[in-house]
Amino acid sequence: MFVECRQFYRGDGPVDLKPVGETEFVDRLAGPVETRFGVSDVAAGIVGFADLSLGPAVQPVLEAHMEASVRFRGVRHASAWHESERIHNAHTNPPQGLLGSSAFRQGLACLEKLGLSFDAWLYHPQLAELAELARLFPNLSIVLDHMAGPLGIGPYSGHREEVFAAWRGALAELAQCANVAVKLGGLTMTMSGFGWHKREAPPGSEELAQAMGPYYQACIELFGPGRCMFESNFPVDRASCSYTVLWNAFKRLSSGYSAAERAALFHDTASRIYRLDG
Repeated sequence: MFVECRQFYRGDGPVDLKPVGETEFVDRLAGPVETRFGVSDVAAGIVGFADLSLGPAVQPVLEAHMEASVRFRGVRHASAWHESERIHNAHTNPPQGLLGSSAFRQGLACLEKLGLSFDAWLYHPQLAELAELARLFPNLSIVLDHMAGPLGIGPYSGHREEVFAAWRGALAELAQCANVAVKLGGLTMTMSGFGWHKREAPPGSEELAQAMGPYYQACIELFGPGRCMFESNFPVDRASCSYTVLWNAFKRLSSGYSAAERAALFHDTASRIYRLDG
């Protein structure tokens, strides 16, 4: 899966349609690539950006994405926001309460009508907002990115246990919404507060698995392997570790699950949620 990163937007034309350039670019790169492990379908699915706060006016943008690539599967409109100046808001520069705005929800209705999915990127204090949205749109497939970014910096520094308890409680409420799946990853971002990016030597996969284990186990316990999928968040994750080390940590974290459960976590859930097989 390719997920939007604000690259290769169109250089001219209507502002609302500029993000379609990213889908066009990725579609040109996408396709089967032969490796020593077999043939992989690079960017088998594309999650792009469209400004859902446009309301009903976002539909032509969504249709343009779909026309640009048969691989287009949905939209991520990041809503990660916090009042603390020490916590960076998402790259979309969202306002406070974006998910609750009438215009945004009208845009989401267009997404649902076209059979597309919604990737949600927010911080753990915003989980209740997403749960409300998921209940309002029960037929919309929602993917929670980065496990809702449990924060460990700014006002949350030194409060890991309290944050974990609040995060897990809100996540349990969200798990009641059958239309929500979770991407397992993102804890190696600096905002998680583990401080790996400040060390002379990066952590190995065993250390990562031990530190992140409680978070991953909580998600899998609450949502089940059928609604969880491992994700990388590169290049952002490279602040803390290498790509290989991260995926080796995932292997360690999942070693106690059955073959079918591991297949779901590493492949099957993502394939089903993003409709990659048909």
